[in-house]
Amino acid sequence: MSPMPHALPATSVAPASVDPTSVEPISVERGAPILLFDSGVGGLTVLGELRKILPQAPVIYAADMAGLPYGTKSEAQVTARVAGLLGRMTERFAPRLVCIACNTASTIALGMVREVLEVPVVGTVPAIKPAAAMTRTGVIGLLGTQATVRQAYVDRLEQEFAPGKRLLRYGGPGLVEAAEAKLRGEPVDLSAIVRAAEALRAMPGGEDIDTLVLACTHFPLLEEELAQAFGPGVRFIHGAAGIARRIAQLTEGQEYARQQPDRALFTGSGEFPGAYGDALARYGLPEGGRF
Repeated sequence: MSPMPHALPATSVAPASVDPTSVEPISVERGAPILLFDSGVGGLTVLGELRKILPQAPVIYAADMAGLPYGTKSEAQVTARVAGLLGRMTERFAPRLVCIACNTASTIALGMVREVLEVPVVGTVPAIKPAAAMTRTGVIGLLGTQATVRQAYVDRLEQEFAPGKRLLRYGGPGLVEAAEAKLRGEPVDLSAIVRAAEALRAMPGGEDIDTLVLACTHFPLLEEELAQAFGPGVRFIHGAAGIARRIAQLTEGQEYARQQPDRALFTGSGEFPGAYGDALARYGLPEGGRF
């Protein structure tokens, strides 16, 4: 997306913001895929970065459209759904690695998923640490789903990596849906984006926000609209490139052989790929189906 014309252009930075648990590389079949999982199509932002450094890696992209959105669900609902789906998908597709390309699912269910799966699991957490290093004013905005912003996991990240900073959180209703619509080629509901910007700016210290953590993999799809709503001088930060680097690290030395075209799998009963067809093709997912 082209940058908005600001006095200080909004820039996007994608640092390593994944769970640091180390897993030794294991011997795997050359055709074993990397399984990327999200509640919808936000995880395609991670896939885009993964393609840059591991273009030869076979990929299955799984979108839980039947469960979308996760941000309005309870912690128990998210944990049960994510662990159950990934357990069945891992058994069926035998991936070499699973990536939960979803902040909400990761901050709630990552521990449980790691307990039940026998393959390396990479999670996605809000990029608070690099945001704290970037901010000049000391005021950081965190834009996520309603479920993500209330998690104790985020509290711990703030306490550990942003002491002395002010972290203002907002769970933006309608933003996931806006990102999904944009990827389908439909008009974006700008009102949800404007409300998010106004809500963060209205918080004590909000006018001094100069760094915004996009704590949902859907939200980089809306970066152009967010830049317009927040105005000049705000830098955006998310973890897609860092997640891709972590996947590459954990699979270092493994061999790849794409034995069939990469594909996307959707849960639910709607038409596939429907309006998502063009976007999926752009991300190298020419085939798909239902799970």
